[in-house]
Amino acid sequence: MVQGTTSDAGKSILVTALCRILARHKVGVAPFKPQNMALNSAVTIEGGEIGRAQAVQAEACYLPASVAMNPVLLKPNSDCGSQVIVNGRAIGNMQAKEYHEFKPELLETVTDAHRALQEKYSVVVVEGAGSPAEINLREHDIANMGFAERVDCPVIIVADIDRGGVFAHLLGTYELLSESEQQRVKGFVINRFRGDVSLLESGLRWLEERTSVPVLGVIPYIQNLHIEAEDSISQNQKDNAASRYQQLKVVIPAYPRASNHTDFDVLRMHPQVDCQFMKGVQQFNGADLIILPGSKSVRSDLQWLIESGWQAIIERHLRLGGKVVGICGGFQMLGKAIHDPDAVESAAGSSNALSLLNMETTLTGEKTLRNVQGVSVDKHIPVTGYEIHAGVSQGEALDSPVFSISHKDSSETFFDGAINQDNTVLGTYIHGVFDQPELLDSLLQWAGLATVEAFDYPAYRGQQIDRLATEVEKALPFELLKSLLSLPVEKA
Repeated sequence: MVQGTTSDAGKSILVTALCRILARHKVGVAPFKPQNMALNSAVTIEGGEIGRAQAVQAEACYLPASVAMNPVLLKPNSDCGSQVIVNGRAIGNMQAKEYHEFKPELLETVTDAHRALQEKYSVVVVEGAGSPAEINLREHDIANMGFAERVDCPVIIVADIDRGGVFAHLLGTYELLSESEQQRVKGFVINRFRGDVSLLESGLRWLEERTSVPVLGVIPYIQNLHIEAEDSISQNQKDNAASRYQQLKVVIPAYPRASNHTDFDVLRMHPQVDCQFMKGVQQFNGADLIILPGSKSVRSDLQWLIESGWQAIIERHLRLGGKVVGICGGFQMLGKAIHDPDAVESAAGSSNALSLLNMETTLTGEKTLRNVQGVSVDKHIPVTGYEIHAGVSQGEALDSPVFSISHKDSSETFFDGAINQDNTVLGTYIHGVFDQPELLDSLLQWAGLATVEAFDYPAYRGQQIDRLATEVEKALPFELLKSLLSLPVEKA
């Protein structure tokens, strides 16, 4: 189990790297995170919902994502509450205190999911959540040491030296653990180190003498590495040298509950695209394309969008010849109204939307979760992706759909999305539409890029996972991993 001294210490990245290292050495391996809190999610092979990071880790293992890899997912919809998803399905919304009291019932759920993976794979690499030293959350813990103790799992602890105070982070975390928890810590890992490792040696010796826990490795800071972010919007952009040909400007309003922003990683990496997330309209200085992303709380994010001045910006942008795309919740915002009669996301009621498409959406208690495939209506370009949304849209705008699609487990065909008569506003429920090279080229041309340079984002993403694994394996050699995992290596 990989635990971290803080959020964003490198747990997800390290698990991704370990999964790819083991898979490349023909070890049957799968990722696991008992409890995740994130607004970025993915649809699994079973049609359930898990955290996006575990889907990336599954890709690192050359596996399809499964609900067993993340049995509990929390999707925050307020400062004190979240939608709770168990084994891929939403069971309702809970306030923080209510969920804390509910956690003991989930311990069997996460243990059973972990056991199911253990029965199929030689190694299960577990990712913790936040920090194991959060004293106020120790009781009923299912995400860190509480889970490790339950399944008798050895632990390594990772810290990010780029934040500063790495020895305080590691020592403080270790000393706040109970004696039995300390005994299962098999080593420390220092992440994102810049410079000469020999300068760390005195500190490493001191830490090992103080704790009797070895420092297993020091992972270097990997420049311009792109691995999909677990939740927060990644600050990594493409290398400036690779950005000199940028010809299309894309702006994405970053509303408070924006979800699945990894949909746009491909745009941030594309050499011809300048893609920026923006909160305040004062930063806006024109664009070719404005994209409204998904939202976990679509009516409140819509209100934020309007009150922040983005509606006026979008309307002016269209008058000046710009294009607008809405994905999932952003698609719903493009309509005339959003209704929530059953208080699915917030207080019951209705909200006037942007009125850029002639349709209305009613939020429903049952969430649509499905992997889809099909073609674009206009050019018959293949599309694959996934849907995660609560709501049904109706109206004349849907008579001009964008995609003809089917479920991956069904031959029934249906239509998705809408495009306006002026060919300037486009919406879809499908996540991942920009990831496919041919469809990406078509959408960028529609947005105003005259000549598009080919960019295969799925291949690039795989190359980045390989690059990460190669660098981490230099710091944590396979022979060391075999010792930590008590492997005789078994063929997958």
